[in-house]
Amino acid sequence: MKTHFLFPNQFKKLGWLLFVPSVLGTLIISVFNISTDDYLNVTVFSIYQDSLGEITGFFKFIKNSIVDEIFTGGIIVGGILVGFSKLKEEDEMISKIRYESLVWATYLNYGIILFFTLFIFGLPYLNVLFYNMFTLLLFFIIRFHYMIYKSNTSNHDE
Repeated sequence: MKTHFLFPNQFKKLGWLLFVPSVLGTLIISVFNISTDDYLNVTVFSIYQDSLGEITGFFKFIKNSIVDEIFTGGIIVGGILVGFSKLKEEDEMISKIRYESLVWATYLNYGIILFFTLFIFGLPYLNVLFYNMFTLLLFFIIRFHYMIYKSNTSNHDE
């Protein structure tokens, strides 16, 4: 079966190596309210910058901590590689599970956004939007792998 738009199976390992540490690092920073402003400060190019204590402007080089960018990139790239790399045995059933998991994750994700939009206000809502960057991928990965596991265990029982 020809699978379009999926990465080779080998990319899944790299995805897990990026995804898991980035999720754990982000959770640790968030739960323990750790400031990363003093770590990995480098000069970066900014399309637009508006921070306290900095001169607002477009197209500037600024000094910035890149810890959050590294973790965000790790979650996004790792999540995409984990979620959209072929399995060793890719068939029509796997494609169906992948499709259904993606649809299910999208519904759940937007249901949660709608719920929080109705009941969370002010700055905490920005946290909801920040974490929402990752939840679609996270829900998809969890459901897809759970359904594959469930399919494999039911096949072994027969």
